[in-house]
Amino acid sequence: VVVLLFFLALLGMPLFTNDPYLFRILILTSIFAIFAASWDLLSGFTGQMNFGHALFFGVGAYASAILNTQVHIPPWGSVPIGAVVAVLAGLIIGIPCLRLKHIYLALTTMAFPIILLGVVFAIPNLTGGELGISGLKKFTNSLVGGYYLHVITMQVLCFVMWKITDSNTGIIFHAIREDELAVKASGINTTRYKLLAFCLSGFFAGIAGGLYAHYMRIAGPSTLEVSMSFNVVIWAIFGGVATIYGPIAAVFILYPLLEFVRFWPEYRIMIFAAVVLIILLYMPEGLIH
Repeated sequence: VVVLLFFLALLGMPLFTNDPYLFRILILTSIFAIFAASWDLLSGFTGQMNFGHALFFGVGAYASAILNTQVHIPPWGSVPIGAVVAVLAGLIIGIPCLRLKHIYLALTTMAFPIILLGVVFAIPNLTGGELGISGLKKFTNSLVGGYYLHVITMQVLCFVMWKITDSNTGIIFHAIREDELAVKASGINTTRYKLLAFCLSGFFAGIAGGLYAHYMRIAGPSTLEVSMSFNVVIWAIFGGVATIYGPIAAVFILYPLLEFVRFWPEYRIMIFAAVVLIILLYMPEGLIH
């Protein structure tokens, strides 16, 4: 009921205000909510700790940008194709990482966005180098139309992710996290399901990256930064892992909070850290679990 009321409140927001700044915050929050939920789908449910989730986000952003600016595919086509490219990235990462666990897996996945960042700087003719790729087309020039597009997309994709985790596949994901050996003993191919989790997570994160690139009208190195990967981990742990809706709630609390305290730059990070620490001290399983 709370989730339904929250979603209805988001849909009804344009009836009460037309503030462009508020719409911008909510649009970016919706995009990052998809990103956070996609991390939870992989790491929260299967236990495959991914500290390089920005790779999928960045691949989706860059692929969409290249398709839009150089192949002239409109955003409606470039974003889904960019997400498919992110799925391929999920396969490329997933296959060599299947033998690794725990901290070794986390450190290895963290290296991939750094490697891709080096590739971006090495071929500036294609990627724009340090400046990135700018001049992307927006989905729509309408303020309210753009708001509804991103918010409804977030709601639909997050509902799909929740249904995946609520299905038999989601139960197997969760079982792999709790006891992979027992799952193998029951005759289930855990390798296939872990690869599936990497691909699904990459797909949704790639969509988030494509939406971000087209909304900001630029795909740059910032989409691959280590801080982006760590932010998504903080959001998921703050909200509660293995829930899908927990990371979404965390993004809708923490991202607007960071925006609203932008007026006090010297205290901005301190306030953010204090809120996160208080929640983790008194709610170690997350805000919503």
